[in-house]
Amino acid sequence: MGEPLKPLRVGIVGAGKISGAYLATLTKLISVELTAVTDLDRGRAEAVAAQYEGQVAVADSVTDLVAREDVDAVLNLTIPAAHADVALQALRAGKHVYGEKPLAANREEADAVLAAARETGLRVGCAPDTVLGTGTQTARKAIDDGLLGRPVAATAFMTGAGHEKWHPDPEFYYRPGGGPLLDMGPYYLSALAHLLGPVVKVTGASSRSRTERTIGSGPRAGHSFPVEVDTHITGTLEHAGGALSTLIMSFDVRAARLPRIEVHGTEASLSVPDPNNFDGAVELNRGDGWETLPASAGYPDAGRGAALADLSEALSAGRPHRASAELAAHVLDVMLTLMDAAEQGRALPVSSTCERPAPVAL
Repeated sequence: MGEPLKPLRVGIVGAGKISGAYLATLTKLISVELTAVTDLDRGRAEAVAAQYEGQVAVADSVTDLVAREDVDAVLNLTIPAAHADVALQALRAGKHVYGEKPLAANREEADAVLAAARETGLRVGCAPDTVLGTGTQTARKAIDDGLLGRPVAATAFMTGAGHEKWHPDPEFYYRPGGGPLLDMGPYYLSALAHLLGPVVKVTGASSRSRTERTIGSGPRAGHSFPVEVDTHITGTLEHAGGALSTLIMSFDVRAARLPRIEVHGTEASLSVPDPNNFDGAVELNRGDGWETLPASAGYPDAGRGAALADLSEALSAGRPHRASAELAAHVLDVMLTLMDAAEQGRALPVSSTCERPAPVAL
């Protein structure tokens, strides 16, 4: 039966740019309550707390926040290099964790987080939760309902010129742990896992067009910095069910007309909206033109942080939460294996797997 539903009390670690999107959602969720916040820049944490008129405490550090009795779960919005460390601190303090993607910077850190969750019996979730919206979930229902016949192939394309044009502090996107694959790949690979299941083998190639980038906005505009990772990655993914996905993730493309995600089956093709968004048009083509499918699954009008509500409800119902650490660890493993395959110039098996998350009914 699970416990009676009560608000999941959440403390935020990291009050940077992405926190605004989460705060906009948290204020609408009756199953989640924000109680504390901390940041290396105390002023940013105080600015968040000020929005709640004394209802949210400012903690001096991560250690102080995870020790608070009014925090049940930690929302980890730190930079990727700190994701695993903050998650482990929270778990050791007896708190559930939901974090931004990726789950960790490498497989060893991801394994440590999974092991700590098992040992403590606590929940760990990880972005993206965009795949729980009506866009990806309606597309999944079309596949599950057999509208495509047997899925045989998919494409997933994310192309752009780089984040330095709009982000005031973009260096971490171009350091180890960054790059287009680790930054944007989780959206596309999580969607593909929902649509087609886990990946068993990958091939790939990668390159970088420039050794230096220049910040284009904010107070540091004009400052140049080195590029330490490949910025164009392409690969082929073999799913456990036999479908083959073609992937391109790039910070080296000035303009393109590529679809975000398409899935092709023996009977029809499906156009899936941007997995970085929660909604969008899902279109089906049986060979006689595209038709827009009505939203038929997923959380409607959702925003970043919807997975915290799903986690809260899962704790009450005693069911698995959908944006799970196991899925995030598999997605991370697929990305790292793809980069290994690109470096080695050969196909490589993916050692991990995961359960396909439960669908979200409308």
